[in-house]
Amino acid sequence: MSEKSPLLHYRLTNSTCSEPRDVCKHSGTKAGRGGRRSKDKPARKLGVVFGVVVPTLLSMFSVVVFLRIGFVVGQAGLYQSIAMFLVAYFIITMTVLSVCAISTNGALDAGGAYYMISRALGPEFGGSIGIMFFFANVCSSALYVLGLVEAVMSTFGIPEEDVAAVAGPHQVLPSGYWWSLLYGTVLLFLCFIVCLVGAHIYAKAAFIVFLIVTTVLVSVFMSFFIVEPIVVILPDTSSLNSTSLSTANYSGFQLHTLEGNLLPEYTVDYTTGAMMSFVTVFAVMFNGCTGIMAGSNMSGDLKNPSYSIPRGTISAVLTTFVTYNLLSLLIASSCDRHLLQRDYSFLGDINIWPPMVTVGVYSSTMSAAMSNLIGASRILYALSKDNLFGGVLALAKKTSRSGNPWASVLVSWLLIQVVLFTGKLNTIAGIVTIFFLLVYAAVNLACLALEWASAPNFRPSFRCFTWHTCTLGIIGCLLMMFLINAIYAFSSIAFMLLLVMLIHYLGPISNWGYISQALIFHQVRKYLLMLDVRKDHVKFWRPQVLLMVANPRSCTGLMTFINDLKKSGLYVLGHVKLGSLDTLPSDPLQSSYVSWLSLVDHLNIKSFVNLTIADSVRQGVQNLLFITGFGGMRPNTLVLGFYDDHTPEDHLQGKILLSSGHGMDDASPSMEPSEQRFPAFPSLRGTEEPKDLQEEEYVSVIADAVKMGRNVTLARYFNHFDREETGPFVDVWPLNLLRPDTHGCVDVCSLFLLQLASVLQETRAWSQARLRLFLCVEAGCSLKKEEEKKLQVMLKELRISAQVQMVAWDQVVALHWQRQQEEEEAERGDGIQEFPNTPPQLADEYICAVNSLIRRHGAPQPAVRFLYLPRPPADTSHYHAYLHHLDLLSRDLGPTLLIHGVTPVVTTDF
Repeated sequence: MSEKSPLLHYRLTNSTCSEPRDVCKHSGTKAGRGGRRSKDKPARKLGVVFGVVVPTLLSMFSVVVFLRIGFVVGQAGLYQSIAMFLVAYFIITMTVLSVCAISTNGALDAGGAYYMISRALGPEFGGSIGIMFFFANVCSSALYVLGLVEAVMSTFGIPEEDVAAVAGPHQVLPSGYWWSLLYGTVLLFLCFIVCLVGAHIYAKAAFIVFLIVTTVLVSVFMSFFIVEPIVVILPDTSSLNSTSLSTANYSGFQLHTLEGNLLPEYTVDYTTGAMMSFVTVFAVMFNGCTGIMAGSNMSGDLKNPSYSIPRGTISAVLTTFVTYNLLSLLIASSCDRHLLQRDYSFLGDINIWPPMVTVGVYSSTMSAAMSNLIGASRILYALSKDNLFGGVLALAKKTSRSGNPWASVLVSWLLIQVVLFTGKLNTIAGIVTIFFLLVYAAVNLACLALEWASAPNFRPSFRCFTWHTCTLGIIGCLLMMFLINAIYAFSSIAFMLLLVMLIHYLGPISNWGYISQALIFHQVRKYLLMLDVRKDHVKFWRPQVLLMVANPRSCTGLMTFINDLKKSGLYVLGHVKLGSLDTLPSDPLQSSYVSWLSLVDHLNIKSFVNLTIADSVRQGVQNLLFITGFGGMRPNTLVLGFYDDHTPEDHLQGKILLSSGHGMDDASPSMEPSEQRFPAFPSLRGTEEPKDLQEEEYVSVIADAVKMGRNVTLARYFNHFDREETGPFVDVWPLNLLRPDTHGCVDVCSLFLLQLASVLQETRAWSQARLRLFLCVEAGCSLKKEEEKKLQVMLKELRISAQVQMVAWDQVVALHWQRQQEEEEAERGDGIQEFPNTPPQLADEYICAVNSLIRRHGAPQPAVRFLYLPRPPADTSHYHAYLHHLDLLSRDLGPTLLIHGVTPVVTTDF
């Protein structure tokens, strides 16, 4: 009997077991770029057994069945061994159910798990998991190659000079680091040649290996019933200063042997010198339960994937489960515990033909190395096709005429060769296993997301799963990651999140569909239905704004300011395009949404976009006020730009719309002027061009909004607004300056002004601003101090911090107002007015004097002013005068909001 290598047993015991990915993407079944399907190599369509069961069984068995079973039973005992298998197979069964569900919801392309995850969770998670999956396969292939080299060297290698052993007649291979590297390079090159020719060659080789492994397993089971009790010579453990016996017994089926192996007896692992425990043994054993996705990666070569994948994968899992447990029972009933703890390759010692197990180890290890090489190449090829990393992976896209991705195979082979130079991969073995577990957790997450999204197109023919099984699969995989190595688990998750961020910010936009959008839609719909307008309360009021934008080129400053004013409320950009669908072949607004959304991204504002087409602006605004929003999320405030003769300025000049939809970049100087404009935004009107909206229609829009119970805000002088260059003050004039006979500032509209100003101050960008509240009183009025005191008390009750300034009305202004009142009373007829606050016939001198008063008390210049907006008159003939008064009142005041509130928005109650 040859001497066993402790390092061999440790390396194979701690190496992860993976599966052949896309091994049956036959190079002869699909035409490559520029090529066509070969007539002498027809497409092979595989069934359940050869397409799914065989590759899955081969991936899950590998070397585990030969080297790990005795280790598990010897350390944990039969009871805990069966419990470990139950727990492990429960975890992987949850993942198998997710794999079957996703696999039967559509054909899979190259990439296996990467393809599943990327098409379900988006390119960020898919790309990050794909990279980790690729590196896991690369390192795993190198592990198997080195494990095979050490297995060969333990049998045929010449002992090193510092090892006191006599070389046998069959030990002819020179030993040492460079010799081992040479042997590994040769073996890896053989795998490379097979994979370079095509996956169909590997499929044939895998079937031959499967026959060999099956034959070896049959011989193992037969040996328990045929071989008589023998004494087994144990491997040399002198390097561990062990005083254990050098022999152990194979007793055959004995009751006392079974009783001695029922309970756990954890001891030192003779290959590593580490003390074993339930967690460490379970982690080692769990590596042999992976490899469950081999069949799902072959869906393109199956006659009926929706039939073959669920039945084949589950059949393979059940077969391995029964095999492992039956083998554990036979081992516990016939092998002395000392044998199990001191010789992990004892199955060869008790076999009817000892070299049989060695042949099984060699063949399965070689097959696993080829499996990981071809799997890594297919993942790399899928990543390169999706162009997630730009030109970095451009070389990997190249394929042969038959469609075999030879460039990806070449790159994968070179990377594995680089890993081989390290020689010692015991550390990498643990993190590779965690990478695979993270992939399986991501598959469960993808299935869970698809199930929770309730997307109509997610209709897998395999229905034996629920969100509970997906959740249990995720928890089980994550739990195993931390049981194996918590540091590696945290590191792998951090590495995945780093890749997610890199792909999110640097990767291209994909057209695969984002599951996050489906999940958000599902949750938003649910909570919108729960948002009952009948339960609205004034203490939870917040501004929900509809900003009407004629042309975004001239009002980017206002759009940014309203974004600050919304206080986490609804913000909608509205636009009316004049026209009628009766005269148009299609909806012209559909192509404009991309430009509007890109502008929203560029301005970094949180708003929706709602466009409509109407015969008039007034009709379009009415439509938007009626239909914008859902349930309790509807605009309660309409914001309009001020109607004046100011020539609009283009703030988007020199900006171009990116084709990717990310936003805008500066235009190139070499571009034509016509190319440096947004195609969806028309050019601004010139000074001689008429407006689309006339004065009467503009005031009618204000009146319509008031009738519909909406608050109205008119914004003026925000064309050059820049938050960074504004002053530290926000001025509020809560009195109706066009009706100074209305004493006090506690009506609904005045309180609405105070609330909006306070909301603006509470935002992070305006937290340093200070409110200045101006209360107008008559000069020498005895009620001046009383009014100030009432205002201070009101501000305290409303929890609003403001600096109150009492402003004495100029006597000329007061007398002028009295004269205007007398004239109005004399000229007033007997007509009934629908609106109680129709503006009287004011003189321009009075309004100009008020404007001068505001400017005189505005030092230093405030960032923005809040003024009282009177209600529009009932008589449409007064619309021109009404707009003229507003123009004089707010002229040259800088950024100004004229506000009319119609709903209560403040309360002193908790």
